[in-house]
Amino acid sequence: MSIPESPQAASARNAPLPRLPDPERVNRIADDAQALAVARTLAARIAPGASRRDRERELPWDELDLWSESGLGAITVPREYGGADVSFATLAEVFTILCAADPAFGQIPQNHFGVLGVLRETGSTQQKTRFYGEVLAGRRLGNAGPERRSAAAATILHGSTRLASTPHGLRLTGQRFYSTGALFAHRVPARATDDTGRAVQVWVPRDAPGLTVIDNWSSFGQRTTASGTVIFDNVPVDPGDVLPIWQLADRPGLTGPVSQLIQAAIDVGIGEAAVADAIAFVRGHARPWIDSGVARAADDPYVIADIGRLQIDLHAAQEVLRDAGHTLDAIAAHTVDAQASARASVAVAGAKVLSTRLALEASEKLFELAGSAATRAAHNLDRHWRNARAHTLHDPLRWKLHLLGNYHLNHVLPARHAWN
Repeated sequence: MSIPESPQAASARNAPLPRLPDPERVNRIADDAQALAVARTLAARIAPGASRRDRERELPWDELDLWSESGLGAITVPREYGGADVSFATLAEVFTILCAADPAFGQIPQNHFGVLGVLRETGSTQQKTRFYGEVLAGRRLGNAGPERRSAAAATILHGSTRLASTPHGLRLTGQRFYSTGALFAHRVPARATDDTGRAVQVWVPRDAPGLTVIDNWSSFGQRTTASGTVIFDNVPVDPGDVLPIWQLADRPGLTGPVSQLIQAAIDVGIGEAAVADAIAFVRGHARPWIDSGVARAADDPYVIADIGRLQIDLHAAQEVLRDAGHTLDAIAAHTVDAQASARASVAVAGAKVLSTRLALEASEKLFELAGSAATRAAHNLDRHWRNARAHTLHDPLRWKLHLLGNYHLNHVLPARHAWN
């Protein structure tokens, strides 16, 4: 059954599709060190326009073309398929580097790597050869995210999107939201239920007839991720574009922990940027308090102490994130059983707790230390808090603490899903 098309959706059909990268211009990254070097170079190019893009909600089309050409999208492709297959610790650091420069831009490829992880665990050799080849050529993967809450989708794990067999072949119908990266992607993977009631992931080409991506993301933070609506209206599907993700339901793995590792890295990047801007504003603009007896705000003993505390919290979040990445690397080197999968979830939960607190604390403390001048719209420093507050709502901190406490106190293994 087709979904009635809204005027907004009809208008969106006329939006330009993402440009296809020229494979000749796409860098082929060889190892972890090169991945980090390329990430730093790209971050330096995108950082100057980050505040403007946030203020004007200017979508980063040109910057994403630079991303495609950088080759960073292929850094987790296995070596046997031509990729660098970097460590999870390196993947997290790449996200931290990019998100310190522009966290909205840095968040866009999170689902790109998430679905590549699904491909690694469930794809056939033919699918891996084809899809990895596209990624090595610079093509981007988005994601049709969870459905809005409804009678058919009471929780994130439930949905009404269906892949149906028809006399005319497979057809995909449904509507999704929180679709970070889909607007900019060359393929839009989406979770659906097939005729047998099993969960599948359909890698839909962005130009497929019946696919509409609507830029109706209106959050006050992470404004340029374009994490809006995706509509599948009787979209024709090639059977070779369907991954059997139902196979993952009872199989311990790392897809959830890797997704969470990336989320924590995004928040660490936001925190790094907020701390850096706090220091720069205190040094260059802030005035000392009248009772301090000093000529510079940077000499105020209370400001000095607070900056010291922020640096401790930043360093703690960075180190726990790095340790979580190394934990995942060690676990991935062996067969992943239920206990190993649980250890991975516990490791990234700790990183997520610290990264969430850092991003929120640093982006709030910035104003307390910098003073009222920092609230001027021209500085746009509120973007750090807006980005931190919006992104850290991705999965509740209270449930991360519950996961950790239940594991250590009661030996209860965490539930296995994309948010653990």
